[in-house]
Amino acid sequence: MKTNESNKGEIIIYKTKGGKTSLEVKLNEETIWLSQKQISELFQKDVKTINEHINNIYKEKELEEKPTIREFQIVQKEGKRLIERKIEHYNLDMIISVGYRINSKQGTQFRIWANQVLKDHLIKGYTLNPKRLPESSLKELEEAIKLIKSTLTTKELTSDESKGLLKVITDYTNSWILLQKYDSNKLENPKKKHKPKYELTYERAIEAISKLKSDLKSKKEASDLFGNQRDKSFEGIIANLYQTFGGDELYSSIEDKATHLLYFIIKDHPFTDGNKRIGSFLFILYLANNEYLFKANGERKINDNALVALALLIAQSNPKQKDTMIKLVMNFLNT
Repeated sequence: MKTNESNKGEIIIYKTKGGKTSLEVKLNEETIWLSQKQISELFQKDVKTINEHINNIYKEKELEEKPTIREFQIVQKEGKRLIERKIEHYNLDMIISVGYRINSKQGTQFRIWANQVLKDHLIKGYTLNPKRLPESSLKELEEAIKLIKSTLTTKELTSDESKGLLKVITDYTNSWILLQKYDSNKLENPKKKHKPKYELTYERAIEAISKLKSDLKSKKEASDLFGNQRDKSFEGIIANLYQTFGGDELYSSIEDKATHLLYFIIKDHPFTDGNKRIGSFLFILYLANNEYLFKANGERKINDNALVALALLIAQSNPKQKDTMIKLVMNFLNT
């Protein structure tokens, strides 16, 4: 069930298996948010324990405070009155970090649910009925897409609106199928690979990030923390793209280098803030400079929504899933 609150994000109802726990989860800024009280309900621990874990996570610099905490207006009953107050909420990164420290089954269930909700929201814009889209059947997935197309043509839409909506569905077909294969662990390494013409140096990358930061700050979409390097790890990431083994480059193709660049920036957190945006930006920049960003028909190989979803999947993935994530991105580049 979903509802919308003006300027407050979308509300999604989460229920545990068996329905013992029910939470109103906020979906905002491409992630999921819970208050301390909700996190305590989720993990079946008292608020004091949750607060201690959160403080330790910040103290140990596992996560930065500013990107992971937001205030949301909520209405709560106090006595006989309904009072609107600003309550601090924490994003999925924090929820998962607390969950690993508590190591609870409830936390694992929530993480799986949250990642699926975000993937559905970012790739599809809505959630398909699971009875029409079972994970075990690629054929039924394709039938579901046909059903959506058929439904859209029966709505009272203008010709332009119909064409536009149908094009979105068609464009996302490959994304759905690839994500289905990802869920089923059936991805294979693409056979086609292309040699790069452009070299992304550390200096070029820093200059590009600086321009991105200036542009985002002018739009009030980034803070002074955006793009600030924690240490020399970013320089190491760029160097790793060109490392050799036995005289041969470990990542020899455009696809290899672009995909590992995206993965390492998002997973290694070399910047205080903005790792997903910077990783995605440099990924696009590298592909564009190697003349590999567009298909022969002029369309982007990876559309914006798919790229956001991929960045999110990488961020939330277990490091043991690295090979799977690399295959997923490379398959997108070869569709």
